[in-house]
Amino acid sequence: MHSHTPPACLLGIDVGGTTIGGVAVVTHPDGAVDILATGERPARQGRDALVEDVAAVCDILRDAVDGRAVPRSIGIGTPGKVDVASGNVSDIANLSVDTVALGSDVARRTGLPVQVENDVNAAAIGAARMLGTADAHVVAFLNLGTGLAAGILRDGRLDHGARHTVGEIGHIPVERHRWPCGCGQRGCLETAGSGGAVTRLWPYDSPPMPGLLRAAADARSPRHAEAVDTKRTVVRAICDAIDVLALAVDPDLIIVGGGMARTGQPLLDALRGELHDRASASPFIRSLAIPDHLRLAPDALPLGAIGAALVAP
Repeated sequence: MHSHTPPACLLGIDVGGTTIGGVAVVTHPDGAVDILATGERPARQGRDALVEDVAAVCDILRDAVDGRAVPRSIGIGTPGKVDVASGNVSDIANLSVDTVALGSDVARRTGLPVQVENDVNAAAIGAARMLGTADAHVVAFLNLGTGLAAGILRDGRLDHGARHTVGEIGHIPVERHRWPCGCGQRGCLETAGSGGAVTRLWPYDSPPMPGLLRAAADARSPRHAEAVDTKRTVVRAICDAIDVLALAVDPDLIIVGGGMARTGQPLLDALRGELHDRASASPFIRSLAIPDHLRLAPDALPLGAIGAALVAP
């Protein structure tokens, strides 16, 4: 009689401002990823609570896969400034965490090796894998969440840069309205092109972007003129970010993700329309075929947690 040895699995944790979610996955040689289990719990404030909550989600996942797979390691995607070498994280503002040794603390609590990564970078890995971009040399993931940032993959590996700030394009101050940004500058792209910006500029719908696009398309809407103006502001800022990525890293694909991407095809159509208008005025920009490189991230999958699992050691 042969005993069955359960396969090894990876645990991925996505730290959000309101929820900490996780997945247990098994990877295959062809790049396929199978989700064995998911779990979550509400996020609490403070350093100690963060460590306990992450460990608790890991426990939920371990229980869920018990007998089917053996957890090998843990990857964590988190907001804040991440030192990927040490696993230390600073400035997680939404959870009131100044500094935390997240990697070593969770490893001590769970007994498993841990790798910590920036949440946008983790989502970039998850989106690229689930869209099947293995043949792409350079992939840019544009995250339109509360803020605006990007993750860059070169031959499947994250580009961190010298100070782990590659992709922080939301803080390039080019926006024509020059609104103040939380970083201390004025006119940063994320003051007009992020989900947080749309919530501020169009407070009439929740989520705001689908309602904004509907009102801009409906001449009978009582807020039609305001919607057209606001849509122009937001779409231009997002396309400025897309242009920055296209010209700075020359990606094969630009994946649009984050909460705003759940708007779906109407958002993609608006972005492509603006990009085509820009290309019509510039033979050089037209030669780059930027609209053809845009993809929407699959919104039905926990991409941040999947990507975190894929960076697990």
